[in-house]
Amino acid sequence: MKPNIVFAGLAIPLLTLGLAAANFPDPPSESIAPAPAKATIVLAGGCFWGMQGVYEHVKGVTNTVVGYAGGKKATAHYDMVSSGNTGHAESIEITYDPSKVTFGQLLKIYFSVAHDPTTLNYQHYDHGTQYRSSIFYANEEQKKLAEEYVKELDAAHVYKNPIVTKIVPLEGFYPAEEEHQHFMMRNPTYPYIVNVDVPIFEAFRKNFPELYKK
Repeated sequence: MKPNIVFAGLAIPLLTLGLAAANFPDPPSESIAPAPAKATIVLAGGCFWGMQGVYEHVKGVTNTVVGYAGGKKATAHYDMVSSGNTGHAESIEITYDPSKVTFGQLLKIYFSVAHDPTTLNYQHYDHGTQYRSSIFYANEEQKKLAEEYVKELDAAHVYKNPIVTKIVPLEGFYPAEEEHQHFMMRNPTYPYIVNVDVPIFEAFRKNFPELYKK
C-alpha cells in the first residue's frame, strides 16, 4: 500500500550515481528487421503510479495502462495484490511506435531513472513481491535484448549491487482499477506522488530531454 504520509531522503538510481544519461551505458543494438508499427512491453518496478507517470511522457509511446502481471486473473485486484500473496507485480503495459522510440531506449529509462533494479522485492517504502523489478517480455527478441543489457550493466558495475530484475515471459496482463489509471496526472498533490514519484519524473525529464514529451 502507498501510505498517505510525507517521505524524505529518497534516492533515485541515476542521480545517486551522479551519472548523466549520456554516460549511462546504452542498450545492445536491436534487430535491423523492419519494425512493426506498434509494439508492447510490460515492465514492473515498484508502484505503478510513478512508472506510468514517466512512460506516458515518453515520445513514441502511444498508450500506457497500469495493471497486474505474474499472477492469475481471478486475483488481479488491488486489495488482493497488495497482500503480496497473489504472485502479481504492479506493472505497466507500454504501447509504443518502434520507429519513434526503441525497446532499448525504453529499457535505458527503466534501468537508469524509473526505478532501482538492485532492490529485491521493494522500491523506496513499498515492500513485497508485488513491488519487484521485472521485465515481462512479449517475444524472444525482447528477452535477448533485456538479458544482454543486464549483463552489460552488471559488467560495467553501474550499480554498487547486482541487478535483481527478473526477465520472464508475459503470461497475462490484467488492467488495474480505473482509479489507478493515470493516477499521477490526476492527483499531482497526493503526498506519495509529490515525495516519491515527482522526483523520479523530474530525473527522467532532466536526463532524457530528447525523449520527453509534454
